[in-house]
This record gives sequence, C-alpha cells and structure tokens, in this order.
Amino acid sequence: MTLSAPAAVDLKRVELRHLRYFLALAEELHFGRAAQRLAMSQPPLSVALQQLESAVGARLLDRDSKGVRLTPAGLAFQASAQSLLGRFEEACSQAREVQAGEIGRLRLGFVGSTLFHGLPDWLTAFQASHPRVEVVVVELNSQDQIQALLQEELDLALLHSDRLPPSLDSCPLYDEPFMACLPASHAAAQKRRLTLSSLSDQPFILFSRRGSPDYHARILEMCRQQGFYPRLQHEGRHWLSVVSLVARGLGVSIVPAAFREAGIQGAVFKPLAETMDRSHVFAAWRRDSAAGLREAFLAARRSG
Repeated sequence: MTLSAPAAVDLKRVELRHLRYFLALAEELHFGRAAQRLAMSQPPLSVALQQLESAVGARLLDRDSKGVRLTPAGLAFQASAQSLLGRFEEACSQAREVQAGEIGRLRLGFVGSTLFHGLPDWLTAFQASHPRVEVVVVELNSQDQIQALLQEELDLALLHSDRLPPSLDSCPLYDEPFMACLPASHAAAQKRRLTLSSLSDQPFILFSRRGSPDYHARILEMCRQQGFYPRLQHEGRHWLSVVSLVARGLGVSIVPAAFREAGIQGAVFKPLAETMDRSHVFAAWRRDSAAGLREAFLAARRSG
C-alpha cells in the first residue's frame, strides 16, 4: 500500500496511545510481543498502526516473511515520538509538582511584626524543603496587602486583619499581647508595667488609619475603654516606623509585643496592667487562587 502524504497532518486523528503503540512495536519489532507488552490483542494494534500511518502520511513499518522492520521514515518518526512522549510526561510531572506546591513562584506579603515572630526561620525551613520554589517577599501594611491580593500582585499575605472583601479568605496564624512603647528617656520607662490610662496626657504615635483601619480603630477603642481619647501626634504606615518615632522621643504608642525584638535603641516596652485585646496575625489569599504553594508554605510553619 502506498501512502500519500496529507496536505497537513490532522492531529485530531493522532492520540498518545498511537505513539505508545508505535514505540512498543519499534522496540519489539514483533506484533505478538508488542501486543503482549501492551496488554492488548494483535488486531487492534494493527489497526492503530494503520491509523497512525494514515494520519502521518508515511509508512513507518514494513512487515514481511522476514519479520517487522522500521522504514527510514519510521526511524525518523521513532526519535521524534520518543521526544514528544518524554516532553508530555515531563509536562504531566511538572503539573503535578506545581499542584503539590513543589515548584513555582510564591509572592508573599508580610507585616513587620512577623519578622520578629518566626518569619525568617519559617522562610528558611520552607526553602530547604522546597528548593525549586522561588519566594518573593515584600513588606506591606495590611491594607496595601489586601489591595495587592485583589490585584493579583500577591499570592499570600500575612496581615493584621481578617475583615476582608468577599473574594479573599483567611486563617489565623497567632496572636500576641499589646505593649506600651515609650522613649527610653520617659519618666515611666523604669516601671515594670503601666496602666494605659497613665498615658492619657501623652502625645500618641499610632499606626496609620489608611494603612490598617482595623488596628487604628482597635487602639482608639482600647483607649476609650480606659476613659480617654489619645492625643494623636504622628502616624506611621509601618509598625517599625511607629517604634522609631517613639525612640526619637516624639510620643508614646501601643504596639504588638514582637517589636521588643526589633532592637531599636531608644525605645522601651512595658506590659499593660489592664486586660486588653490582643494583636492577631492572619494569612490571607484569593479564594480563586491555586492552593498548592500556599498550602505547602502554611504547612511548613505548622510542622516547624
């Protein structure tokens, strides 16, 4: 039978099974052994080869009384078919690895307090167990992280709020107490603990309302519960900025306890005598985002 080459190969007529069948035949050079290897009978194997040759437009195998042998076209096709199947299997493997969070790129946002609550160790442990994942980290306040998630500029956010738009989801990570933050030169800097009300006449430096509306409102509410409204002197868009302004003697603040570890000279931290709300940190992400890398990263913290 002479096969005329089609004007263009109809890929709809070629399936991966055709390539596997052909490669088995090319290696065995025997229909019976190839069929046995493929766990099928000989007639369907012969039909599949005819379908492949018809779609390719070239005879790939010759069969006569001496046996089965590859034609020159078949030899050329064998190398390409092996490469094609290899790339397909590699693509499948890569897709599974991406889904499992073993390879890829994770864009991570974080608030400053997480730096002093295990984030560097968390990142190190994750990179050790997932060396083929590129992690890009950026420090942003909570509100900016929410916007970055909505604009698909972040894959995961570590922030101080779980009041999120409907398209985002979150889970709690940890909480910690708030502490009074004072300049080292402050008269109360030597006390073991302070009442929040004792700071009622002091200039306050607070986290920006725009940067984190929830945190701003919570600290104002904590002060209100103690009978005063803080005299706002300055606002910062990052907690480290707030602590730095306090260290310069520009006012006092209420900050998450983690900032005791920041090592900013000139700032001291004192426990509050009253029972106060705690600072909470959440992980947040888009509900429609792939879970693989995110879950792998969160699992690294749980197992660390």
